[in-house]
Amino acid sequence: MPQTTLISFFKYSGARNKWNALGRMGRPPLLEASIEGLTFWKSLGSGSGNGFSIWPDFSTFGLLTVFNSEEEANSFIESEVIEAYTHTAISFTHVYMHTIKAHGRWSDKEPFKKAIDYDVNKPLAVITRATIKPKLIHKFWKYVPSVSKSMDGHTGLIYSKGIGEWPIFMQATFSLWNNGNEMIQYAYKNPKHAQMVKKTRELGWYSEELFSRFHPFKIKGNLIDFTI
Repeated sequence: MPQTTLISFFKYSGARNKWNALGRMGRPPLLEASIEGLTFWKSLGSGSGNGFSIWPDFSTFGLLTVFNSEEEANSFIESEVIEAYTHTAISFTHVYMHTIKAHGRWSDKEPFKKAIDYDVNKPLAVITRATIKPKLIHKFWKYVPSVSKSMDGHTGLIYSKGIGEWPIFMQATFSLWNNGNEMIQYAYKNPKHAQMVKKTRELGWYSEELFSRFHPFKIKGNLIDFTI
């Protein structure tokens, strides 16, 4: 069976539930659990607005997990570990994905293995992740707001969220698209995004980076309104 990647988002309301969610970010239940088939995981916070912000969103948290098979991912979703995240959430979503391609490293690992070939007609998900060099933090965040604003209402974009292990320095993005063509229209023909790519090459502001594409094949939950 091909490797299966899950990205989960959980939304909370109320100070107590948000505080408990923040506590899980610091000490995730996965630390104390034995989870069959789990090969990689990250507990993720998110940014405010559409997520690409220096200011945190204390209502929305993410969890990235990678399994050897879909069956193991299903078992995890039905486990008490996930219940700790969902039982106080007002909404949540689990996106099941197969890797199309990935290059780069995350925490000095290569977590995503190619599972299927690219199909231009299928929905597409993208995860980018980077550790920003401290001396270039100011320049990086100078450009992010205009780039993130350019995503709002873009044709074919289903959902996007800025996520990360640590605020400011360790940043990731997740975006879900109707299909690959619409993602490419944004990535390569949007002037703001093109400028960001150019600055990345010129300044080299990442000490570690990863870019990965996936075909999502199943979505559970009600936070993301999309059916595959």
